[in-house]
Amino acid sequence: MDPVQAIILGIVQGLTEFFPVSSSGHLVLFQNLFGLREPALFFDIAVHVGTLIAVLVYFSADIASLLKSIFQFGAKMITKGPDRSSMANDADLKMVGLILVGTLPTALLGFGFHQISDQLFASLVIVGVALFFTAGLLVGTRLVRTSGRGIMAFTYWGALIVGVAQGLAVMPGISRSGATIAVCLIMGLNRDDAARFSFLLAIPAILGALVLSLVSGTAGWDEFSTISIVLGTITSAGVGYLALSTLIKIVRHGQLFYFAPYCVVVGAIALMAA
Repeated sequence: MDPVQAIILGIVQGLTEFFPVSSSGHLVLFQNLFGLREPALFFDIAVHVGTLIAVLVYFSADIASLLKSIFQFGAKMITKGPDRSSMANDADLKMVGLILVGTLPTALLGFGFHQISDQLFASLVIVGVALFFTAGLLVGTRLVRTSGRGIMAFTYWGALIVGVAQGLAVMPGISRSGATIAVCLIMGLNRDDAARFSFLLAIPAILGALVLSLVSGTAGWDEFSTISIVLGTITSAGVGYLALSTLIKIVRHGQLFYFAPYCVVVGAIALMAA
């Protein structure tokens, strides 16, 4: 992979990781276009790290608030013992709990799909069918009410279901952001908290995928030059930040379903190219 291809794939990742059109599905399509028939796992993870950086920067204030609540709660546990009232009334602690619950099914499904990643990332048929599934989820958001519950009213069962949706998004063609935000909205969470929970939940998922690929020894660093990895990561981070800020506005206006026709078209192209 030359630097120009790395930049192009970084742009694709930055746009599609946050826009609900499946970043992994697009990477499979572009890798086929460039003749990279084997799944470029390490490069795929590297550009995901770029978009992780975008999430960390965009939600830096939220992350700092979550960490502050965790430390304060821990300090109270040590000095005063369990404080159930804090857990029941602190929105940040509730968010942390929801993230932990949602991460469990994501980790289980992600590990399972990792075992067959070669087959998943080599199949344009899977990409095409999964993109149609993503389109269906996005259309479903058109049917939900304009106002929903806040994060304090969201249940841990709901977080578990969102975690399952995120785990299934390991399959190329299923948009992680589209699936998680759509499920949150369909289950009655308000638009702002749906987007916020979706992307905060993505942080441990992306970190876990990075660790899993590195530990498994199948990451394939030697397949790429260092400059290609760096350029792809930086490009995906910069473009990703712009795409993330744009998507937040789109979700707030209830326009997530606008991406459904695009998913249908790209899904059809993938099936025809298979």
